[in-house]
Amino acid sequence: MIQLDFLKYQPRLKLKTENNQKKVWDPVRSKWLVFTPEESVRQLLLIFLMEELRYQKNFIAIEKNIKVNSLTRRFDLLVYDKRQKPFLLVECKSPEIPVNQSVFHQVAWYNMPLKVPYLLVTNGLATYCCSMNYELETFEFLDQIPSFDF
Repeated sequence: MIQLDFLKYQPRLKLKTENNQKKVWDPVRSKWLVFTPEESVRQLLLIFLMEELRYQKNFIAIEKNIKVNSLTRRFDLLVYDKRQKPFLLVECKSPEIPVNQSVFHQVAWYNMPLKVPYLLVTNGLATYCCSMNYELETFEFLDQIPSFDF
């Protein structure tokens, strides 16, 4: 498990209340979103990726549809490398949802058509990242999220 304190980024979230509903500003999609527990995790992770690892927002796609076999699914976050190839696929969960085998199965399923080098799952409390080796059909858990030279 990667030790990350997402709560230290909470003061950087831009929040507002509109029609009795709490909203958060998404800097990648440039819009206000309903502030759900899962969205909180996604936005805190985004702040970490952009501020600490220097990921650039124009290389990040959020909640886009993807075809897996004949089914349409929606991934949480996908980071592309400078050649516009998928680099890191992320699945975010609410803090009360444990990061378990079914969450890994979900992100692995979404990854079938993408074949990214790195997978990441987080609920804000537990974060796991692994490096994929498609040739050997193996993966290795990492002790940190990969940085990338964009």
